[in-house]
Amino acid sequence: MTPLISMAAEQKSAEVTDWAARAGWLVGLALFVALVYWLMREGWKWRGTLQGDLPELPTAPEDPGPARLSMSGRYHGSTTAGQWLDRIVAHGLGTRSLVELTLTDAGLDVVRPGATDFFIPAEALREALLGKGIAGKVLSEGGLLIVTWAHGDKLIDSGFRSDRAAEHNEWVETLTNMINKTETEGAR
Repeated sequence: MTPLISMAAEQKSAEVTDWAARAGWLVGLALFVALVYWLMREGWKWRGTLQGDLPELPTAPEDPGPARLSMSGRYHGSTTAGQWLDRIVAHGLGTRSLVELTLTDAGLDVVRPGATDFFIPAEALREALLGKGIAGKVLSEGGLLIVTWAHGDKLIDSGFRSDRAAEHNEWVETLTNMINKTETEGAR
């Protein structure tokens, strides 16, 4: 036999794929992903149960008055004030969504398509500032409008981002003036 023919005779065919083992791994991986998703969902529901003492969210009055400011953008969530990772999920406050904000003398109207709307009365407003993160969302410095407000016996930070970030400074200034005016009038 010539060396060329002997080399050809010694070659083996490639291993055949074991489809049963591959399918078993894929089913196992799919079950693992489903388990992780289910555990995350149960954790979210458990957090909502823990925050069950939070009162119902206020709704906007029939006639809130003329708008001082309005803004469209995104609602990034609410946390316990000062604790930017302690997300509040009760009453839909943990649901990120598009948002339309309207500030009037009566307060801040938060309209969220696809999520629960709520209203922050002027007397509940405590602080407005620019931040860079809230509840798992981190942006550039000053990229987030954070409004601190009182609800029941809890202080809450809610994070908003305008479609036009240049508006944030005007919102902070207007809200701060409104809060200071409310505190001054309440002290009399």
